[in-house]
Amino acid sequence: MSGKILVVDDEPNLLRIISYALEAEGYTVITAETGTDAIAKAKNCQPDLVILDVMMPRMDGWETLKRIREMSDVPVIMLTARDAEADRLRGFELGADDYVTKPFSLAELNARVRAVLARATRG
Repeated sequence: MSGKILVVDDEPNLLRIISYALEAEGYTVITAETGTDAIAKAKNCQPDLVILDVMMPRMDGWETLKRIREMSDVPVIMLTARDAEADRLRGFELGADDYVTKPFSLAELNARVRAVLARATRG
């Protein structure tokens, strides 16, 4: 598999783990620890997919997703500890393509990444 993935999370250890797992699958990974940085990288790097944490300081993932959607239709997988139905629905209403709750397995995340990217290339 190939493609460029922007991973956004304010937890550096989680960023490293996800990056390593995605790079092992053949993806190029770009990381951001803030919503502001994510928006800039989404615009400048033109990723094929964004994996976006919801609970971040200053600008949360909801606002980050809104701003990304204003400039791009890049597929977005929300990654969060917030697993209430209302949170998942909010993510989909804002334009998320998938929603993964923490804790998660890297195998499941990789499978979801493949599925979302496959849909994006077919569509």
